[in-house]
Amino acid sequence: MDNQVTPTFTGFDFSVSENQQMVQQMAREFAEKHIRPHVMEWDEEQHFPRELFKQLADLGMMSVVVPEEYSGSGFGYFEYVTVIQEVAKVCGSIGLSVAAHNSLCTGHILTFGNEEQKHKWLPKLASLEYLGAWGLTEANTGSDAMRMNTTAVLDGDHYIINGAKNWITHGKSGDIAVVMVRTGEKGTSKGISTLVVERGTPGFMAGKKENKLGMRASETAEMIFDNCRVPKENLLGNEGEGFKQAMKVLDGGRISIAALSLGIAKGAYTAAVAYAKERHQFGQPIAEFQGISFKLADMATQIEAAEMLLMQACDLKNRHLPVTKQAAMAKYYASEVAVKVATDAVQIFGGYGYTKDFPVEKYYRDAKLCTIGEGTSEIQKIVIAREALRG
Repeated sequence: MDNQVTPTFTGFDFSVSENQQMVQQMAREFAEKHIRPHVMEWDEEQHFPRELFKQLADLGMMSVVVPEEYSGSGFGYFEYVTVIQEVAKVCGSIGLSVAAHNSLCTGHILTFGNEEQKHKWLPKLASLEYLGAWGLTEANTGSDAMRMNTTAVLDGDHYIINGAKNWITHGKSGDIAVVMVRTGEKGTSKGISTLVVERGTPGFMAGKKENKLGMRASETAEMIFDNCRVPKENLLGNEGEGFKQAMKVLDGGRISIAALSLGIAKGAYTAAVAYAKERHQFGQPIAEFQGISFKLADMATQIEAAEMLLMQACDLKNRHLPVTKQAAMAKYYASEVAVKVATDAVQIFGGYGYTKDFPVEKYYRDAKLCTIGEGTSEIQKIVIAREALRG
């Protein structure tokens, strides 16, 4: 066949590198030593352990995909999702904060900042001198982000921002925020721009901290802007590019949530297997009953399927290939699996699973956010369908 065309895409590579193994061991040991002893205390008190993230930064886990020239770790997405999974196996809250800092705030500046902006902010984010936040969602514009009400008006050398952002991870404690603002007409993608705002800027304030069902040790709060003057050199890219930027950043963010979901699912599954082997009823471990063993079989299969979708998205991301559909698929499926696996884990534990003395009730509470944050499951279906129908 003389007219064969060489394909530009030859498949996926999921081989585990030495770097992945090293990162996995480091993250696992850190989580067991520094996170697990405090999980329920932080959850009950809604305590955001800011000091913990400095320790994670010292190990390079708060700048996993940031190149070394900006003081980052210089790894790829396989290493990144490994960190998220290992932390989330122990505590979803900490995994969520690690993900938000890495993929949203840091990731946005890395992808769309100019060299001066990247050298100014990325090293501080990598060392956790700055904890990052990312502001897209508003009280009345969740999925419908193009109708945001937060505005930025150019006044000389500064933009004046007015409005509020809701459901923001690190909205109170974050030192720097990447914020999407309306600089043009409402309802159009080209009416949105992106500004970086540092804490301490007059008119930039924290609002209400949310009292949540799960992920309680990850701070979620309102950010308020009242005639907040931001230098125009803090604009990322050009005016009108903010919505397009946000959608690209969310592709990476959805990979993060898929990894977070998978970590929670694996944590719940591990706990359920151990309990099913130890718990005896009618003279035998409950794991030997078909009703329980079939649940465990379904859980294991769903986790592996979710992991394959995640690895596929990571591979495409590393190759700088289009990843919108695969990221949405991974996020959608893995988040729903996390809820299903955590629910079945509670069922396997029975009455004990409903108490805070055993770990699965927290996985159950934490998992639900994964189907909501960074695009609901319904939004993921819209994205997947749109991409699939393009042919």
